[in-house]
Amino acid sequence: MVTAISAPADVRTARTSLGFWTAVALVMGNMIGSGVFLLPASLAPFGAISLAGWIMSTAGAVLLSLVFARLAAANPASGGPYAFTRAAFGELAGFIVAWGYWISVWCSNAALSVAFVGYLDPFVPSIVRNPAAGAGLAILALWTLTAVNLRGLRTAGVVQVTTTVLKMLPLVMVGVGGMFVLNREHFIVADTSPRAIAHGVTATATLTLWAFLGLECATIPAANIRNAERTIPRATVIGTLLAAAVYILGTIAVMGTVPSAVLSQTTAPYTEAARVLAGNGGAALVSLGAAISCLGALNGWILIVGQLPLAVSEDGLFPSIFRRKSASDAPVFGLVIGGALSTAMIAMNYTRGLVSLFTFVILLSTLSTLVPYVFCSLAGFVSRNPSPATPGTLGTHMISALAFVYSLWAISGAGADVVYWGFLLLMAGLPVYVWVIRK
Repeated sequence: MVTAISAPADVRTARTSLGFWTAVALVMGNMIGSGVFLLPASLAPFGAISLAGWIMSTAGAVLLSLVFARLAAANPASGGPYAFTRAAFGELAGFIVAWGYWISVWCSNAALSVAFVGYLDPFVPSIVRNPAAGAGLAILALWTLTAVNLRGLRTAGVVQVTTTVLKMLPLVMVGVGGMFVLNREHFIVADTSPRAIAHGVTATATLTLWAFLGLECATIPAANIRNAERTIPRATVIGTLLAAAVYILGTIAVMGTVPSAVLSQTTAPYTEAARVLAGNGGAALVSLGAAISCLGALNGWILIVGQLPLAVSEDGLFPSIFRRKSASDAPVFGLVIGGALSTAMIAMNYTRGLVSLFTFVILLSTLSTLVPYVFCSLAGFVSRNPSPATPGTLGTHMISALAFVYSLWAISGAGADVVYWGFLLLMAGLPVYVWVIRK
């Protein structure tokens, strides 16, 4: 068995700067970003079926969080899904997981930048509704937060905690207020045949899984987290459960408040719901909160787009350029290269329109993340019990098996086009692996 390489204890201690609540904020902040704020628009055509999709994705996310909690307790090495896969199955499997996860991260950053712009519509509609200007503003936001992360991990952590707290205000406002004005007609499903319902549940479960991407984020900068063996598992599970509660409450409130015909066309679903509840003033407040939420999630994922290739390159499986750091100990080339790829994604697809671009990118990002989830679910069968407090072998294997089945099922819901492009992107990484290994 190959073991993941982690930093020596004295080096880890010197670089440690993230505690339990910062780790929870990283998990929740990376999950509660554009997903909960924009997904109601993508889910509107499915009506009540989307709620079944949320239930399925929540169950799958909890299973995956338990898998990652156990793997992190057994092997708290930097790199998260990559480190767990490499320790269980060797270098090639580890590289494939790292490559796929890295793709999903810079795709996510493109989607988050677009989502941020969409929620500025009440303030600068002339920019948001102009595809070229909107894309330019999204790119500006992306590079502003890249500059924040170049200042170091501690600065990025402060921004993450602050934005996580601020983003909860509009979610609570709409989620609670919407419960008093629910319209059941908004949840009507046109086609109730078994085949249509099965397809709808699968499709919405894959879409909603996007909102849970990030549940494993506390495992990636493990060398920078205090008491990682204890902190990471707790932060992963608690962060996932809290986010799930916020998601389901908010989706019910928005769909029950805004007619599906309007909801499916808007770039700011929560803003429309707030306008029904509290007028234009409430809509502006929620738009501002949603924009802050997207910025917070974007900040967290930019942190990951630098930390992940850093960990992989330190093991010799990514090009050595990703190991280079700035004076503030930030992985400068990982951040800049990730930012450049996200910029290219926005620039090449901005003509789709914000909602269509968001839906395509999140499906591609979700698929690229499901591949690491599949490997990590199987890694649960071969990792050792870290302590007597860990669940028994039978229970652990059952959780791993269910998480594996769920991940495969979610892949099937991504659609043929997304699976096609996702597979090509994964295979495109193999020449990189061959080049690195030869060197």
